[in-house]
Amino acid sequence: MKITIEGKRIMKTIKLAATALMLAVGFAASSMAGTFTKGTVKKVDPRSGKVTIIHEELVDLDMPAMTMVFRLAEKDMLDQLEAGQEIEFVAERIKGRLTVTELR
Repeated sequence: MKITIEGKRIMKTIKLAATALMLAVGFAASSMAGTFTKGTVKKVDPRSGKVTIIHEELVDLDMPAMTMVFRLAEKDMLDQLEAGQEIEFVAERIKGRLTVTELR
């Protein structure tokens, strides 16, 4: 079977498209996975559903280490937190508000 020059061009285009697709999928997957940040719970406010955290740099949000108040993505996260507790968390900006989306 003889492959023509046109066939080689098509194969090369397919290989390039497949490579670009794999890179795009890898980038999307890595950007969706949040970076865990270390912090210490300073205050838990069950009434407002917020927590104050003294945290290290928030790499994904390009924010330096500081103390901040965060909303919680899930109300049951309140049950996992208490003042003085060391945690690791993922923070995201949801509807313009800093929100803890994952805890460990």
